[in-house]
Amino acid sequence: MSQVIFRIRETDRGEGRVAPNQKLAEISTPTRKNHALRELPKLRVGFILAKGFTLSAFALFADTLRLAGDEGDRSRRIRCDWDILSSSPNSTSSSCGVKVVPTASLAEPASYDYIAVVGGLLSVEDPLDSDEVNYLRKAARAGVGLIGLCTGTFILAEHGHLGGHSACVSWLHCREFRQRFPHQPIAHNQIFRLDKKRATCAGGSAVADLAAAIVRRHIGEKAERNAMEILQITTRRNPEDAQARIPLAFETNDRRVRSALLLMEQHVEDLLPIGQVASLVGLSRRQLERLFDTELGTSPSAAYLKIRLDAALKLVLHTTSSIIQVALACGFESDSNFSRRFRRHFGQTPSSLRRAHVGEKGRRRS
Repeated sequence: MSQVIFRIRETDRGEGRVAPNQKLAEISTPTRKNHALRELPKLRVGFILAKGFTLSAFALFADTLRLAGDEGDRSRRIRCDWDILSSSPNSTSSSCGVKVVPTASLAEPASYDYIAVVGGLLSVEDPLDSDEVNYLRKAARAGVGLIGLCTGTFILAEHGHLGGHSACVSWLHCREFRQRFPHQPIAHNQIFRLDKKRATCAGGSAVADLAAAIVRRHIGEKAERNAMEILQITTRRNPEDAQARIPLAFETNDRRVRSALLLMEQHVEDLLPIGQVASLVGLSRRQLERLFDTELGTSPSAAYLKIRLDAALKLVLHTTSSIIQVALACGFESDSNFSRRFRRHFGQTPSSLRRAHVGEKGRRRS
């Protein structure tokens, strides 16, 4: 496989780019005889864009590197460098339709500190081609760090690169991830996970937090602060911070309560005992009950039931699943028990509410 080697000379202002496989001796300045040679970047990242990738995930990570790589907003690649890698010179379309062209072929993986896989639409078949899949294997064997951004975590899991790593997955895709990879540990409520050689991220603005943490690890806090201030991100978020979504009708600023609610939401069908929920968020059952009472004015059990019933309501109104299928999908042992609790909560049985909803849709169409 061919390799792309960049040999770019610096301009009079000292601007320019140092390629990951370029030797220091190859950098020269035609106008300054005694100009000191620039050190190689401390952080080098290769991006692989999946078909239908999320543009914001790629842009946030790349811009954090861009701003951390220099002082101010001059965009010189002094401390950071990156490439968009591909087995083909053709552009890759993002989920919003914007196309991005590669800047390098699949060069030697050891040229980079990390290879970041930017995922996107889960409905896309074969998001990476076979050369890119093999390249990830080669990078893993070489000890290069692998990063899954957005649904790039699915791609890394699919090809066996998350062993020993607890994968961070967005609340939006958590259930599908569990179905596809039932034996893969999940950090179900965190915004990102960063181990020594693996990183995964829920996506969205959390991509900038992950990129900043990597910048801090390799370059330092000053570079991180430069990037975050220009991006107008005022508060550094840590990996253990909970994902931003507030589950259903519950609002709380307490991280432990939010984490418990997310756990409940992610285990609607395979119910977790309240004691286990408490343990997973670092509390005893009594502590969790007191916290729920203080923050929400209800018990964990009552909150869990509401989450399940609200999930059932969506299935009743927006799917053709039978009532027993809905009941089982939301953790109820029988349709009779489910219907009784549903009616107590919503004032109608699931069947009558579905008939009324279908009738209302028919009247709106006519």
